[in-house]
Amino acid sequence: MAGCIRLENLTLGYDRRPAVHHLHGTIEPGAMLAVCGPNGAGKSTLLKGLAGLLAPLGGRIERNGLSSRDIAYLPQIVEIDRAFPVDVHDFIATGAMRRTGLFGTIDRCELARIEAAIATVGLEGFEDRQLCTLSGGQMQRVLFARILVEDQSVILLDEPFGAIDAATIDDLLALISRWRGEGRTIVAVLHELDLVRKAFPQTLLLAREPIFWGETCDALSREHIAAARAMVEAFDREAQECLRDEGAAENAHAL
Repeated sequence: MAGCIRLENLTLGYDRRPAVHHLHGTIEPGAMLAVCGPNGAGKSTLLKGLAGLLAPLGGRIERNGLSSRDIAYLPQIVEIDRAFPVDVHDFIATGAMRRTGLFGTIDRCELARIEAAIATVGLEGFEDRQLCTLSGGQMQRVLFARILVEDQSVILLDEPFGAIDAATIDDLLALISRWRGEGRTIVAVLHELDLVRKAFPQTLLLAREPIFWGETCDALSREHIAAARAMVEAFDREAQECLRDEGAAENAHAL
């Protein structure tokens, strides 16, 4: 099935240290999936893997006809270098690079697409503003506008509602709802569980390993949330023990 993303015993991590493992499941075309879990659960790592930015340590991701070029990825806002000297219009225009190339010309069609995206997120009049002058909510609108310009069938959002005002959240939720109505696949890392219950029909509750993947009302039960917290705490304790053991071994070797 075109657009179906299947995870088979997937393990992802850094420097050969797993951050997410034993993950099985299928993201169907047109799905609206929230990825939730405690801090350190591997949620952002999973999104990077889905985006093709991180190669599996084990298992695989089957994209069934999709390539990384068909996937739009919105990183956490803290990962954006807002000190880089670029204005709002030109930053949003980078969403067209997959069609124009790195040094391609922005033609009338692309320019119209960019202007429409700016209007959709309510940033008309901000085109010449530098990124460093924007509030958190304005910057998040810029990132959503760039996603609009990319115009991909799969959209990955990493904490899109962190530290922004309620009005911006409502506007961006309306845009996500529009994408869903267009049949796009949406996977979003979220901490706002009330918002997840309200707007996302499916949830993957993650704690390095999957706790539950299915209907949101079932995934976010009190029992599952408690299990997720306990599992991440257990992983953290084990990691600290490993670090102490490694440190002791290094000291012994030095002696």
